[in-house]
Amino acid sequence: MPKVLIVDDDTNLSQLVKDWLSSERYDVETVSTGEDALDRLACYEYDVVVLDRNLPDMTGFDICRRFRDQGGQTPVLMLTGDKSMQSKEEGFGAGADDYLSKPFNMRELVLRLQALLRRTQGKFVSSKLKCGHLEMDLGTKRVFKNGSEIELVHREYALLEFLMRHSGQYFTADTLLTRLWPSESEASVDAIRQCVKRLRTKIDSPDATSSLIKNTHGLGYKLDQQ
Repeated sequence: MPKVLIVDDDTNLSQLVKDWLSSERYDVETVSTGEDALDRLACYEYDVVVLDRNLPDMTGFDICRRFRDQGGQTPVLMLTGDKSMQSKEEGFGAGADDYLSKPFNMRELVLRLQALLRRTQGKFVSSKLKCGHLEMDLGTKRVFKNGSEIELVHREYALLEFLMRHSGQYFTADTLLTRLWPSESEASVDAIRQCVKRLRTKIDSPDATSSLIKNTHGLGYKLDQQ
């Protein structure tokens, strides 16, 4: 489940975008100042940033430039009410990956985000993920076990998608918290344990001798490659 940071001081617009993207199975966080954006980007990982051009403390160009100067690689989609070529040139020059003029259609925003995510190190290319008897359709956000659909709540889906994308790789509980839970969340390592426990009851076959999700002391969690 892609994790998105929205940087915009228009709280009404931010909430609209957040609601829309959340309904599309994105994990969304919002901030309203450049300093808050840079602080979040320094401490947490995001798959894409939606960045407004004009903010109360600095411009989106300044934020993007500082983020890139600090080594930030996350794709940036810049929003602006200025449709001039000069503005776009400045945005791309500062390190933006795409540009979207206000007002915009929410569906176009989603399509542009999908395009950026597909270009990110080869991730998000396939429309389906498969592991053993599990299949996840990224387009419809549905999960199937042995061909039958199973119902997952938001955080279960996010955790399973992440593990399926990186099947065979171990991740500590702290890493999963940082990567998949909101940065302002007070969730603890126990939240990972409980989420994994619920997932296992839904994805494992009744006659399985071991779970698809492995937990190895000192290494963390991984989804078994099958």
